[in-house]
Amino acid sequence: MKNIEKFRQADYDIDPIYLKRWSPRSFANKDVDQPTLNSLFEAARWAPSAANIQPWQFIYAKSAEDRETFLSFIKDGNISWCKHAPVLIAVVSKCNWPKGNDLNPTHAFDTGTAWGYLALEAARKGLIAHAMGGFNREKAKQVLLLPENYQVHAIVAVGYQGYKESLNEKYHEREIPSNRKAIEEFIYEGKFKSTTQE
Repeated sequence: MKNIEKFRQADYDIDPIYLKRWSPRSFANKDVDQPTLNSLFEAARWAPSAANIQPWQFIYAKSAEDRETFLSFIKDGNISWCKHAPVLIAVVSKCNWPKGNDLNPTHAFDTGTAWGYLALEAARKGLIAHAMGGFNREKAKQVLLLPENYQVHAIVAVGYQGYKESLNEKYHEREIPSNRKAIEEFIYEGKFKSTTQE
C-alpha cells in the first residue's frame, strides 16, 4: 500500500518496514518463486532463541494438492480468502529440549519471534503474510504427521496483494492497515500497574 501513512504513524523513530507490514486478505493471482519464499525462511532462521535451540519448524504448501490438504484443517471463515494465496505455511515448534523430554518453556515465544522475522522480510519483498489462528490444531497435527511433542501455532497465507474487490464484500471495510495502541497503554516502569479497564 502506497499511502500507508494515511492509516499508520509512529510516535517515535522506527524503520518504515514496521508500518508497511500488515495483514491483507486479498491475494493476486501470482506465484511466489522458490528463491523468494526461501528468503522468508532465511530471515526466520536468524531469529534469537533461548540457548540457540531454534525450536521453530515451517511446513509449507505451494502445489495445488498440498494447499488443498492445508484447507482441510482451516476454518471456513478463513478458507473463503486464504484459498487464493499461492503459499500456505504452518508455523510449528518443537516443545521440548533437544536432549530429554523436559518442556522448553520458551518454544512458543522463540517461534513467534521467528514468525515476526519472516513477516517483516515478506513486507520487505513486497509480499503479504497473513497469520491465522482459525484452524483445527489437532487435525493439523494429524494431517501434517507431527509427533506429539510438536505444536502448530498458526497458518500463514503468503503472496502478493490483490484487489479488495476480489474478496467477499464483508471483508472490504477491513482491508486496510489497522492502527495500534500507544506505547503508554502497554509499558510500565518498575512494576505493573493495573487499570480500571481490566
